[in-house]
Amino acid sequence: MHDQHDHLFSGILLLLAPLLLALPGLLPAKLMNRNPCFFARLSTWLGLGSFALTMIAIIRLIRMGPLVSCVGNLGPFAISFYFDNLSAIILGLIAFLVTVITHYAATYMEGDPEQGRFTKWLCLTSASVMLIVISGNLVLFALAWSSTSLCLHHLLTFYGDRPGALQAARKKFLFSRIGDACLLGVIILTSLRFHTWDFQELFAAAHALHTKNLITRDWMVTSICFLLVGTALLKSAQFPFHCWLPDTMETPTPVSALMHAGLINAGGFLIVRMSQLVSLSPEALALLTVLGGFTALFASLTMLTHASIKRALAFSTVAQMGFMMLECGLGAFSLAVLHLTAHSLYKAHAFLSTGDLTAMGRSRWIPTGRTRVHPWIFALTIATSVLLALSMVRAFGLVPTQNPRDFILISILVISLTYLLWSYWNKGLNASVVLIGLIAGLGLSSVYLALHGIFYRLLSASSPETISEWSVTQAMPVLILLVLFGGVLLLQIQLPQWEKTPFCRSLYVHARNGFYFSTFANRLVSMLWGSGNHQRTNTP
Repeated sequence: MHDQHDHLFSGILLLLAPLLLALPGLLPAKLMNRNPCFFARLSTWLGLGSFALTMIAIIRLIRMGPLVSCVGNLGPFAISFYFDNLSAIILGLIAFLVTVITHYAATYMEGDPEQGRFTKWLCLTSASVMLIVISGNLVLFALAWSSTSLCLHHLLTFYGDRPGALQAARKKFLFSRIGDACLLGVIILTSLRFHTWDFQELFAAAHALHTKNLITRDWMVTSICFLLVGTALLKSAQFPFHCWLPDTMETPTPVSALMHAGLINAGGFLIVRMSQLVSLSPEALALLTVLGGFTALFASLTMLTHASIKRALAFSTVAQMGFMMLECGLGAFSLAVLHLTAHSLYKAHAFLSTGDLTAMGRSRWIPTGRTRVHPWIFALTIATSVLLALSMVRAFGLVPTQNPRDFILISILVISLTYLLWSYWNKGLNASVVLIGLIAGLGLSSVYLALHGIFYRLLSASSPETISEWSVTQAMPVLILLVLFGGVLLLQIQLPQWEKTPFCRSLYVHARNGFYFSTFANRLVSMLWGSGNHQRTNTP
């Protein structure tokens, strides 16, 4: 009985965190517009209170272990919460970001006649994201999932008299509804196959199927896995559904920070949360790997062509989400959560301080001030990167297996180290330059592997990385992607010498236009909504 009361109290504590932020959303926008400064300050304090409640919940998690709590039953639907290490990491991250963003928005939006309405939808969107993380069943998860999209639409169309803002919001709305349909399919098939929507019971059933090695023998299970992958790809702006995100540049900066640092990560969180189910289908994971890797490659190449800081950051987000999906597809779920956390903190800082990001100029298509790359220096950086990666992996006690996943993850580390070392060594070698590069490489490898080890231990119970051995057929597309990543690395390094070639000039034009996928999406939106005069509106 004592444990039941403790779990109920913890469940109520968790529920209060998003409810605090949702309170301003219950008020009419006209009322909030009459005293916008008061409600802006109130949202900051509510965000701080939500963060404090989150920290208390995390402390209770450390003391009591994972929490499964139900605070209300409404027939077959239950208001239940599932709070484990994965939930704690992501909820703590979101609560911190919301506290910072609401404080920033209070000053940023000051003087806008619609500041109160902005505060209302910013708080509701933030609360919906937090509810996604702590949901204990699929139905509550789906309701929060759709709520984030619908509330975000009001923020994306905040300046409803701007055609560009409406166009981007409508593309997002269309793709989100397709994602909702996929998630609805998951709910229906899960009920038919497992007779439950409760996460704890679903994970237990998935674990039993893993234990019996009953993988991909059930068409319902396979369909659930593919629908989950489709839902995640649509939510996280993956190819070919990515084109809405770079076009959302006319929304206020706090919205960009919340969207790129929080909402866009929901797809990755869905895959990691449902990893025990998704990993029942190697084919679904292979699809996630290939599309995620291709999106990372595609968006990275496109990002290099944009001088606009915000647009380059948007394509950077698409690329980083692609990398995260690649990691999930490889079964490296703890690495994906580490990536998600680091990317969120970086991207929130980047958008909230875009005026200071002059260093983003180094990521443009044509680098300046770089001398001709000597082939021996490039060969030396590759050889040194391979030795550094292998030695650090062994130093941390990670022995690579025959699984292609290990080879791919180590190869990605090698590519990162190669670019890092080349950035130090490309202008000539001397003892101090070599030493600086080696220290930087060792530091990067050590921090990366240490953090990966910490996240692996924290998430071993939430997302066990029990992935079957890949066949050569499944590994081949990913190996091809690795070769293409190496090609992009070589292109960026050799660009000062190749920039005047007809191939590079032609590639620049096509990449600058996003290979025209946004044009196709714009035409689709025009067919559905028409292309008449745009009026200020908050509904699609």
